[in-house]
Amino acid sequence: MPGDIEIEVPKKIEEVPIGVKVAKEFDKVSWQPKTELGRKVKNGEITNIDQILDRGLKILEPEIVDCLIPNLESDLIMVGQSKGKFGGGKRSIWRQTQKKTAEGNKPSFSSLVVIGNKNGYVGMGIGKARETMPAREKALKKAKLNIIKIRRGCGSWECGCATPHTIPLKIEARCGSVRIKLIPAPKGANLSAEKEVSKLLTLAGIKDIYSKGSGQTRTKLNFITACFNALKKLSGMKIKQEYYKKAGVTEGSS
Repeated sequence: MPGDIEIEVPKKIEEVPIGVKVAKEFDKVSWQPKTELGRKVKNGEITNIDQILDRGLKILEPEIVDCLIPNLESDLIMVGQSKGKFGGGKRSIWRQTQKKTAEGNKPSFSSLVVIGNKNGYVGMGIGKARETMPAREKALKKAKLNIIKIRRGCGSWECGCATPHTIPLKIEARCGSVRIKLIPAPKGANLSAEKEVSKLLTLAGIKDIYSKGSGQTRTKLNFITACFNALKKLSGMKIKQEYYKKAGVTEGSS
């Protein structure tokens, strides 16, 4: 209507809940590298993480990964157990242990972090400290230092679409008493794996897979490590060049 006055309604600012830590963006300008590899990354001589991983160079600074793979996501694995009601147990992201000394019990906490960009790169790290937050930060840093490039493709005889939605070959690995077998699956099968293992596979960029575990799979620390070893072992296997095109095998980002 003519003569009406338009009033601007201020936008509601979303407040961050108390206790939640907001992740800061990596500042490349203020970063002071301590290794020769870090200086090359900052100077622009190395612009892709594959230049480091393909040459087998050891990453000693987590900032290198932050700089070359900016879209990394992280997740915590339920590796511990906390006390529940009536003596029951409840899954926890912290694994608590105690050391008996003359002064008393000294508790320590361990955590397991998995990282990935959901497109061919994944890492895993274990951190231990006297408190929970330092343990998580240690695990996150170690996960960045242990990042690997994985192979994806379509190795399922039921599918044959030549797209990197699963793994190209059947693979088996172990850690302790835990054994895990990863089997290629057709499109639509989704992740037929244990809940915590699915977190690692999702961050790796795998959408469909079959898995089979044996041994003490309740020990999630060994279970996740076995799955990580399987993905690492898959990248070291020899594949014929003909199969690369047939299964649409890709290494790293697709």
